[in-house]
Amino acid sequence: MTMFAAAMFGILGSMLLAVVRGILGPTVFDRVLAANMFGTKTVLLIAVSGFLFGRPEWLDLALLYALMNFIGMIALLRFTKFENLANDERAK
Repeated sequence: MTMFAAAMFGILGSMLLAVVRGILGPTVFDRVLAANMFGTKTVLLIAVSGFLFGRPEWLDLALLYALMNFIGMIALLRFTKFENLANDERAK
């Protein structure tokens, strides 16, 4: 039980570092990478807290959040490259 609590505090610490990197930048790609890292650490936090509180079914929520994080990162990277999310020829 204490091992899961220690893992949660470690994940929370790395999430704090990701927030600091996202705020400080200096480039947009550093911020995107920090947002992706924060999303990944959130998935880990949901999974570990599910086992800490005796709710292993939270793994389903963690997987759903991982898929949403992946789709969000693809949309964010597309937006930073083309400056819109439309799929037309004017985006180039």
